[in-house]
Amino acid sequence: MIFEDDITAALPVLRSGGLILYPTDTIWGIGCDATNEAAVHKVFALKQRSESKSLVVLLADLRDLLHYVANPRPDMSDIIAGFTRPTTVIYEGALGLAPNVIGEDGSVAIRIVQDPFCRHLLKRLRKPLVSTSANVSGEPSPAQFSGVSPLIVNGVDYVVKYRQQEAANTQASRIIRIGKDGSIAIIRD
Repeated sequence: MIFEDDITAALPVLRSGGLILYPTDTIWGIGCDATNEAAVHKVFALKQRSESKSLVVLLADLRDLLHYVANPRPDMSDIIAGFTRPTTVIYEGALGLAPNVIGEDGSVAIRIVQDPFCRHLLKRLRKPLVSTSANVSGEPSPAQFSGVSPLIVNGVDYVVKYRQQEAANTQASRIIRIGKDGSIAIIRD
């Protein structure tokens, strides 16, 4: 029941440009509507992070890539199907996202999530979500809710209750980059 209550409470916050603290398919994250420039600015301010650094965007389905990436590789579904753990892909040619989510080179980091909570939230929001570690820039990324700084907890507009008690140690996603020529490079394994 808490799962649905959290989604119902988080949606109006996200739709009005607010920030949420939520469990992702990897670590605890700060999230907002990835198409709302003012909301994304709030994320950078809360993290005390330079806006020149990029953020990760979460999508629920592979087909959503077509809305936010100019020319994804035709075999992206096969590549993503081969991932054995959460993997963020940096794509060239970002589209339809807040300008401060897009890298200076026009790229965007996107992860297609399998986590049920994130997928439900994304499908109901019908927009991509920013997902960045729930920490002040330079501090350790919190694998569980108990590791999130009070500064972050108090700096968001809604804190998801679902999975707060979990003690599982999760890790940040692997990151790969797909070049203009279709080449694949591992950025973080």
